Amino acid sequence: MAIRNIRLEGDEILYKKSREVDSIDDRIQILIDDMIETMHKFNGVGLAAVQVGILKRVIVIDLYDENGPIALINPRILKTKGEQEVEEGCLSFPNRFGKMIRPAEVVVEYLDREGKKKKLKAKELLAQAICHEVDHLEGEVFVNKVLPGTLEYVEPEEKGKTE
Repeated sequence: MAIRNIRLEGDEILYKKSREVDSIDDRIQILIDDMIETMHKFNGVGLAAVQVGILKRVIVIDLYDENGPIALINPRILKTKGEQEVEEGCLSFPNRFGKMIRPAEVVVEYLDREGKKKKLKAKELLAQAICHEVDHLEGEVFVNKVLPGTLEYVEPEEKGKTE
């Protein structure tokens, strides 16, 4: 496993649409492992392959609960229900946060790491994370979707603390 470089604001790849995964081979498995490691290194909740420079429809999410990290290959949101106002940030836009409206619930269909078709009904933070990462696969970034006047830059904490 390896830490991958996260593509940052201004990188054109973040605005490109990702392609379907045709076969779940060793390269996709390594990509997923690397994405999980990279997400954990930067304390992220989710990461899309495009954020590490790979235009494939792969996302990983970890709510740091008993379920552990999940990988969703070729995810498609089938249904949404309700709405929630949430604050979002993004590893590709460090220290930027803004409020936005996301669905309160989503149903997503995807392939798991073994290539099995699955459906997941997600609520609250998991629904938010899925929507955020699926947006990345479409070349959409959260800073373009925040509620007007809510985007903020938060100064990073002083370096020197141990992690």
